[in-house]
Amino acid sequence: MSRWLIALLFVSATAHAAPPELRDDDMNQLLVNRSLISQLREARHHMAERTSDFVKEARQSVAEKTSDLVVTAMGFIGVPYRRGGNSAETGFDCSGFVRAIYSETLGKVLPRRADQQAQATEKIDKNELKPGDLVFFNTMRRAFSHVGIYVGDGNFIHAPRTGAQVRVESMQSAYWARRFDGARRVQDSDGLGLDASKAALAMQMQASQLQ
Repeated sequence: MSRWLIALLFVSATAHAAPPELRDDDMNQLLVNRSLISQLREARHHMAERTSDFVKEARQSVAEKTSDLVVTAMGFIGVPYRRGGNSAETGFDCSGFVRAIYSETLGKVLPRRADQQAQATEKIDKNELKPGDLVFFNTMRRAFSHVGIYVGDGNFIHAPRTGAQVRVESMQSAYWARRFDGARRVQDSDGLGLDASKAALAMQMQASQLQ
């Protein structure tokens, strides 16, 4: 009787044990998985480094473009206002001035009229203004009838009116504060705009998700 019991226990044990071939396959698969995980971690690390480099380059590029734009605009201070004018030789009106600065500095061709420029650019809040953004005013009893370029610290540069010259003024002055119509941001050729902070933030979030 004991001999039959031992035989049954032996059969049961061998029936539940994994075949040697299967155990070897499992071990091989485990090693493969570990190798893949290691490769993925290394790839994520390299991607995070590349993302960081991209963010730095994007911010540097934006800063350079903005600086060039403002410096170029400042170079036209004193040019007389002329309705329909779009060059330093003929004089500028407000939208002609903005159009000329963007064309000369960034190669970006904006529409001719101020209201068209407002429609063709990205709406932003006043508290998001950065140098190089556009600011619009209602000076002729209609929306977006005047435009200038924001230069920072609450100031903007523009071609004001007949008899005046291109100059910098404060948006906080009573006249301009009452007539402020909104702010816009011009998109660059990559669709990032002169402010790349949103794109940089998105890239940083992607990198953090991979880690």
